Amino acid sequence: MTEAHQLTTALIVDDHPLFCDALAMTLKAVAGLSRVETADCLEAAIDRLDAGEAHGTAGPDVVVLDLNLPDVNGLEGLIRLRQLLRATPILVVSSMADNRMISACLQAGAAGFVPKHAGREVFRTAFEALRAGRVFTPEGYVALGSVSLQEAAISRLALLTRQQTRILQLICEGKLNKQIAYELTIAETTVKAHVTAIMRKLGVQSRTQAVLLAGEANFSSLLPEG
Repeated sequence: MTEAHQLTTALIVDDHPLFCDALAMTLKAVAGLSRVETADCLEAAIDRLDAGEAHGTAGPDVVVLDLNLPDVNGLEGLIRLRQLLRATPILVVSSMADNRMISACLQAGAAGFVPKHAGREVFRTAFEALRAGRVFTPEGYVALGSVSLQEAAISRLALLTRQQTRILQLICEGKLNKQIAYELTIAETTVKAHVTAIMRKLGVQSRTQAVLLAGEANFSSLLPEG
């Protein structure tokens, strides 16, 4: 991230209402935001963003995202929002703040990471960094020296388009091309073309390998052992 941003509006995506309310007040008080909206799951956030785009209204200047949402698995929420909002910074706020998780989020395109227990001044500093076009990481974070298998998987998944990500989700659910075509209201030949493109971008030779690679982005592979 190198481009500076004017940040006056935000969308918080978190399924805990009390935390959303508290964070909204904090961001207005210390980060200079004039309007903060909330969504309690990823699909609600995407619906709101799509509706705004359809009506020609400006989207939020920044998205503040919790990773542990009821309708996503692993880093899927971050990856899908990154594909939808190519130029909008996404600040991850999560209680899972070990080095591997932070590194994976940055690899997937997050503009910064703030631990959920952080104080007001940390959020102030984070937004100062985002406005200046800098990536924000919390105190104590140490960049990993080499790219892990999980980070490599996340990096590949981030290459997929929004439609390809949706198709991969359905593949992971065990859906056949005909079923995927019906659910997405597209031709089966279109699904086949997308599947071919998905496997090429992920560097795999089969649907099974694509599912296994998608599984590498799950939380269980990134949480500390023990």
